[in-house]
Amino acid sequence: MARELPAIAPQSEERSFAEDVVLGLSSEPKKLPCKYFYDARGSALFDRITELDEYYPTRTELALMRAHAPAIAAKIGAGALVVELGSGSSVKTRLLLDELELPTGYVPVDISAEHLRSAASSIAADYPGLEVTPVAADFTRGFAIPKPRPSTRPSNKQPPARCVVYFPGSTIGNFTRARALELLSAIAAFVGADGDERPGGLLLGFDLVKPADMLVRAYDDAQGVTSAFNLNLLTRINRELDGDFELDGFEHRAVWEPGPARMEIFIRSTRDQLVHAAGHSYRFAAGEDILTEYSHKYTLDSIRALAREAGFERSTIWTDPDELFGVGLFQLAD
Repeated sequence: MARELPAIAPQSEERSFAEDVVLGLSSEPKKLPCKYFYDARGSALFDRITELDEYYPTRTELALMRAHAPAIAAKIGAGALVVELGSGSSVKTRLLLDELELPTGYVPVDISAEHLRSAASSIAADYPGLEVTPVAADFTRGFAIPKPRPSTRPSNKQPPARCVVYFPGSTIGNFTRARALELLSAIAAFVGADGDERPGGLLLGFDLVKPADMLVRAYDDAQGVTSAFNLNLLTRINRELDGDFELDGFEHRAVWEPGPARMEIFIRSTRDQLVHAAGHSYRFAAGEDILTEYSHKYTLDSIRALAREAGFERSTIWTDPDELFGVGLFQLAD
């Protein structure tokens, strides 16, 4: 049976950039999906964000993978099929692939087809014995893993001993708890497909709750790079949807909300104004916000509880000494 991750959003929710912008800016309160941050300039700005002193997640997760990849690989075991969600440049994945024993394949999944092809080609060149099968998709909409190409299948190749989904980068934080549970439950079904020798698992990166001032600095840096990244969404609307947002009439805002344990990111209108985009008009009051992102933070207990509710009954978690970030291997029961 083909391995397929089901969509976690109803088909009726599938919309274009223009449709999402019209719906979001017509809503009360206004909102825009964070997945649209990543045009070419947005991706470049995010790369700069990951290098900022204030932004700890990327460097902390990389340090965790460098320190613990051998132990993670040992727990995963030989012959694993690795499926990475939101693979990007696959930098952290290399640390894992370097340690895995005879992985049967690597399937990077990313919404940016051009970036995906480049990263997958680089991995394939550097790991010549590994079958790399990229899938260009929004993983929340579901996808199927393509069959191996006969020309790349070694004659002695065995079926995967188990499937492990790798979901790094704390992207899980962009989902509400209900949506995160839906996604992790879908992953549990995906890695539990019949035919594997052993039950599968999920290798997950997640950000941990920490002092509010540290979190706010990470999402509102002194150089203004995060502000430029957030406001670039308006520039994209102007360029692609014939918008007339005046960027000097909007500002970036990052707020820590301790109740739901999340950072909330907004674009705030600094004055009363009327804006046009995608053939529609939108009125803004001074001080009115557009919600652009949630970034939920977890405790070790809350992430274990979420994974367990999704069907992962065993867990091993690695954290840095300051407990800023965590990487967990969550496994189905034997």
